[in-house]
Amino acid sequence: MTPDLASHPGPPTSAEQPLIQLAAVEKVYRMGKVDYRALRGVDLAVEAGELVALVGPSGSGKSTILNMITGIDRPTAGAVAFDSQPLEEMSEEELAVWRGANVGIIFQFFQLLPTLSALENAALPLDFLRRGSKRERFERARHNLDLVGLGDKLHHSPAELSGGEQQRVAIARSLASDPRLIVGDEPTGNLDTATAAEMFELLVRLNQEGKTVLFVTHDRELAERAQRVVEIRDGLVVEG
Repeated sequence: MTPDLASHPGPPTSAEQPLIQLAAVEKVYRMGKVDYRALRGVDLAVEAGELVALVGPSGSGKSTILNMITGIDRPTAGAVAFDSQPLEEMSEEELAVWRGANVGIIFQFFQLLPTLSALENAALPLDFLRRGSKRERFERARHNLDLVGLGDKLHHSPAELSGGEQQRVAIARSLASDPRLIVGDEPTGNLDTATAAEMFELLVRLNQEGKTVLFVTHDRELAERAQRVVEIRDGLVVEG
């Protein structure tokens, strides 16, 4: 049984509104004297409980869309909302608190701290949020590592784990605050085909348990196994 840590998920999702809504979102990056338009007016809605794959060529804007949805970056124009709450109205501090409570992020290159054990890495988000006692944080992290099949490697360092095992720790870490949304930026891109398939099955299982899952991938075969595929090209949604 996991500890009953305090959480701040916000109000339940409205039946009429999608969980995630991007409306006419543009993003322009200033590169020296040149403006680069990464997004050119993206409209995208993701319903609560969906499993969505974002696909498209390199530089098409997939990762930028993830950055908009997670509040890591802000749009130049347009609006981004999570459960009808406009992200652009939040301060950086408010966004950090909101992200910690609602979003779990899985990166391609794991981004585990090498000096910490698997258990300590999986507990990190709760440490940053100062949520629960140390014992409760480790209980939650232990539960999540059990969930991803690493209950026997709690005290291994990242260097003692395979690539697939490190990504499992990263997934366990993304679950620390029991987020409503899990996003992955090429979460299987640094894994071999068999291990990537295992990671995808884990994401499917989390989705079946009620998590909304949105991930970027170059693997079309993997993407086609999602409930919905959204194709991005030249900063626009062209399909899905």
